[in-house]
Amino acid sequence: MKALLRILCVVAALSPLAGEAAGPKTKNVFLLTTDGLRWQEVFSGAEYALTDKENGGVAKTNEFRAEFWRDTPEARRAALLPFIWGKVAKDGQLWGNQTKGSLVRVTNGRNFSYPGYSEFLTGVTDARIDSNDPKPNPNTNVFQWLQTRPAYHGKVGAAVSWGVIPWVLNADVAGFPVWSAFDLPAGAKRFPLPAATQELLDRTTPIWADVSLDTFTAAAAKQMVRTLKPRALYVAFGETDDWAHEVRYDRVLHAAHNFDRFVGEMWDLVQSIPAYKDQTTFILATDHGRGPAPIAWKTHSAALAESAYIWIGILGPDTPALGERQNTPPVTQGQIAATVAAVLGEDYNAALPKAAPPLPDILER
Repeated sequence: MKALLRILCVVAALSPLAGEAAGPKTKNVFLLTTDGLRWQEVFSGAEYALTDKENGGVAKTNEFRAEFWRDTPEARRAALLPFIWGKVAKDGQLWGNQTKGSLVRVTNGRNFSYPGYSEFLTGVTDARIDSNDPKPNPNTNVFQWLQTRPAYHGKVGAAVSWGVIPWVLNADVAGFPVWSAFDLPAGAKRFPLPAATQELLDRTTPIWADVSLDTFTAAAAKQMVRTLKPRALYVAFGETDDWAHEVRYDRVLHAAHNFDRFVGEMWDLVQSIPAYKDQTTFILATDHGRGPAPIAWKTHSAALAESAYIWIGILGPDTPALGERQNTPPVTQGQIAATVAAVLGEDYNAALPKAAPPLPDILER
């Protein structure tokens, strides 16, 4: 009997699984963001003070209220973001509801876009990033880093609405394809739209000088999934910010509703593809918050303390279904970068020690 036990011990020691924890189920990660969407709308839905023409620029007040106004915050947020509240909050996690003791803070001190995108894509803050000008990012981002890893090389991509994001991503040297409706940095790889979609884009009247309609970003992202099949994908919508600057609260909520629909469609798409099904984690976020209603909601800056607070969502096979987080220690925007890597089983902080750590409690132990 002792001899048999010794043999069994030797066999167990030689097993490649001996002493090792099972790896993550997640093999792919999608970071999906929408610019400047307030945490207030995510957790409470439409704000009544902004559903009129005077404060919210709403064109058809009665129709708008019928679409998005409900008696309770729970009903309003479900009307606005049905996938996020019907799926992410049920099977994943949502961070950032200040009324329930969950705070997600921007730490770059600027509270506007380039510093925000850089913070959550790189995990660090950098005082040199002090404008929204299209300039190279002096910091390595998590997608750029994943592209250097053998398991992800050639399996990284991005589709973005705001024309400056390719510079934030260092698209000229990162080596992965990027779709944007605007010029890319010299040397960047452009991901092409199908000819019919490109024709529609070319014939669409632009609204903003450096932000394309999210519809085209969605089309590019879906095409990238079907053809490139990236293991790490970044998609950035932009309309939620620009319509707020235009003082059109109705269009902000329609853009938010469209973002939610896109997330749901992407989830259905990945669940229909064997290489993605039950092996893909979605991380949702924004780059900055905004000021309070009824006036300051339309803007954001270092002078508006409220615009330093954002929200994060996460849904995937390794993430405990803790739902709407409550009474948690504050977390930061910078923790998103390491979280993107962590859900894949990769240690971003080992390579970039100055980056913020992953979010807590997002992986089963």
